[in-house]
Amino acid sequence: MATWTPDPSFYPSPRMAMQAAPERLAYVAMLNVGDGPDALGVVDVDPSSASYGRLLRRVDMPNVGDELHHFGWNACSSALCPYAPHPHVERRYLIVPGLRSSRIHILDTKPDPADPKIVKIIEPEELAARANYSRPHTMHCGPEGIYVSALGNGKGDGGGPGGVFLMDHETFEVLGQWEIDRGPQFLAYDVWWHLGQDTLITSEWGTPDMIEDGLNPELLLGAKYGHQVHFWDLRKRRHRQTIDLGPEYQLALELRPAHDPTKAHGFMNAVVNLSDLSSSIWLWHREDDGSRSGRWAMRKVIDIPAEPADPDLLPPLLKGFKAVPPLVTDIDLSLDDRWLYVSCWGTGEMRRYDVSDPFQPRLTGSVRLGGIVGRSRHPGGDADGGTLNGTLNGGPQMVEVSRDGKRVYFTNSLYRSWDDQFYPDGIKSWMVKLDADPDGGLTIDERFFLRFDDEFRGHQIRLEGGDASSDSYCYP
Repeated sequence: MATWTPDPSFYPSPRMAMQAAPERLAYVAMLNVGDGPDALGVVDVDPSSASYGRLLRRVDMPNVGDELHHFGWNACSSALCPYAPHPHVERRYLIVPGLRSSRIHILDTKPDPADPKIVKIIEPEELAARANYSRPHTMHCGPEGIYVSALGNGKGDGGGPGGVFLMDHETFEVLGQWEIDRGPQFLAYDVWWHLGQDTLITSEWGTPDMIEDGLNPELLLGAKYGHQVHFWDLRKRRHRQTIDLGPEYQLALELRPAHDPTKAHGFMNAVVNLSDLSSSIWLWHREDDGSRSGRWAMRKVIDIPAEPADPDLLPPLLKGFKAVPPLVTDIDLSLDDRWLYVSCWGTGEMRRYDVSDPFQPRLTGSVRLGGIVGRSRHPGGDADGGTLNGTLNGGPQMVEVSRDGKRVYFTNSLYRSWDDQFYPDGIKSWMVKLDADPDGGLTIDERFFLRFDDEFRGHQIRLEGGDASSDSYCYP
């Protein structure tokens, strides 16, 4: 729906977005591991509220088996970009895909943001017919529409190629496949861009038949999961460059470009190194002085080692290694491009790095909650608020940072079949909040410990009015 003035939650620059009022609500994708449908949760994140840290509303989906995963807004600050301006659309609708069902739900957050309503559903048959894709995974609001990455082809056979399709950000019609020339790209996962560099970037996980039944040890040890990053001409929609991390670096996942459009760099996580079970963070950057004509390069800038562990405490998948891998499954970059947050889902650690010099990150803070072996407690949790004698399982997974960079939220579930492999006693799901200290430290907010009902697991978080991984900007 169009308005006469730009949405007040659209900001020309990340600097202006950081000055906005704090969020009061968070939206959370909730996977149902029982017999019912998945849901979108609404959480009170206003510290002055009597219901702070509680689930205010649960919007159940109409079907069972969606596996809600990564969702996003229909429109955001990129609508102010000069080459494709749409200043009169609203950040009003949440686009919520089912990764397993290929069904896409449209939820309206007006008139009451605490009580969103489902207003449209796009069935998998329509997605396949219009875009020839399935398994929508990640979506971002772009200047001219909604970009969505998809893991599978439109045949429904579990195979590839995966890729990117566009949706209209007002009618929500699937417009079609984005790529004009995909080059060698076949696997898909995340999609992001540098609007100021006319560059789109994609990463790799696997095709649906590689991931839906869990992590396949044969495929992993055979280095068959994604380990490449692809760079595209954003306007021409053509593949321009592939960078291979090396087959030992498996599962090249989350892309976090600098928010300042004058900067030509960003960060990506590789979940596991086959040689030592470590995780790593990679920096992409221009090879030359930053001009748009230069090729892209990638450099490993952070290594996080596996930690020795008693095999008796490890799930069957890891017993032979006698170690718990960090399993970095998500990262997030603050709007000022200074702080990088790294979720170690395996060891139960959330790390904070100062990336003022992106080529030399510096670890400044760390907290531990959950973990395959550690099972670290939350200081504000109830005695039975976790799973085993008050301890927590799962670990820091999907992380979201507030626009002003002062608050960090995260949940502990990755993907149902993968949860069950690494945490075979079952994920008892929770959402927590950290306070980001100005000096680089991290402090657990003892007042904020949300335990979801046992049949639900929390995944992606979106914040009211935008957050550190929702928006992109065309002005510095």
